[in-house]
Parts: sequence; C-alpha cells; structure tokens
Amino acid sequence: MATTADFKNGLYLNYNGKPCSIVWFQHVKPGKGPAFVKSKLRNLENGRILENTFTAGAKIDVITVERRPYQFLYKDEDGFNFMHEETYEQIHLDTDVVENADLMKEGQHVEMMFWIDGEEEKCLTCELPTYVEMEVTYTEPAVKGDTASTSALKEATIETGAIIMVPLFIQQGERITVNTQDRSYGQRVK
Repeated sequence: MATTADFKNGLYLNYNGKPCSIVWFQHVKPGKGPAFVKSKLRNLENGRILENTFTAGAKIDVITVERRPYQFLYKDEDGFNFMHEETYEQIHLDTDVVENADLMKEGQHVEMMFWIDGEEEKCLTCELPTYVEMEVTYTEPAVKGDTASTSALKEATIETGAIIMVPLFIQQGERITVNTQDRSYGQRVK
C-alpha cells in the first residue's frame, strides 16, 4: 500500500474498483484544517477524466499495468485476433475494446495495455499507431470550381472500408496516412 506522498504523474492506482492513472495532482496545505491532495485521474477502461480530493496521507492501492506489442491477425464474427510479437501467444478481443477498429488492417502493429491483478490479466486498451498508411480505394473525382473554401474536403473510402475526409486533390489508388486519433487525413505517401 502506498500513500498520497507517493503520487506522481503516470502512477497507476485502483480507484473505486477501476484502474486509473494520475494525470495531474497538487498538494494543498490550507491555513486552517488538514492538508489534502487535489487530483485528476484518467479511467483506463473508458478514458474519462475524474477529479478527486484525497486527504493527505490517505492509503492508495497501486496496481500493475503493462504495455505489450501485438500484431493484428484477423477479424471473425466474435471479434479480433492478435498475436504477441515476442512470445507468439494469440489472444482474442471483443470489438468494443478496440478503438477505431475500421482503421486496422491485417498485419498492423498495435500496443495493448493490460491490468495485472495477481494471476488474472485484463486487457484495458488496444491502441493503433498515431498514423497508419492506407490506400484510397474509392473517391469521387474533384470538380473544377469546388474550392470556394480553403479547406475543401471530400469523402474517400480506404482499403479497410473506413470513410474519411481528404483534400480534393487526392485520387483513387493513392497511398495516404490517416491519423488514428481523430480520423483525419495526414499526407500523401510517395
């Protein structure tokens, strides 16, 4: 067991039965009354930010969280199948654990975060790289005179079936990078 004196940004703890990480904290010693620690915690299961105030010296339950490299193998009717890149162990994840799954293609490298609780392990997140390279499989040709605004965009279907917005000059068959966090166009790949 640790206390609030052990707080540091990035520390993983069990808060109300949920795995969380400390995003921000501040130790406060008012003129009157006991000291306390204000904090912002990120729930690792859903990404929400929680604000909480701990009494100074309060006991906290520190947890073990591990990041591991995996490779996406294939999707079936039950979800997604991955292989650990070092041990070749295969695991299966439900579709709700993988964020932006339609930007993931076979052979894609991902990083998973596991909460280790004794003998039991639970996958919390499956994160794609920030940028992935994709081929545009379909997009309408640009029409001359459609550039009334400086940021003219059109829909494009990429090789995984996802639809993203791209600039008008992107043509079918070109390779582009896509930002997996906000699903935006990055740049052309030469």
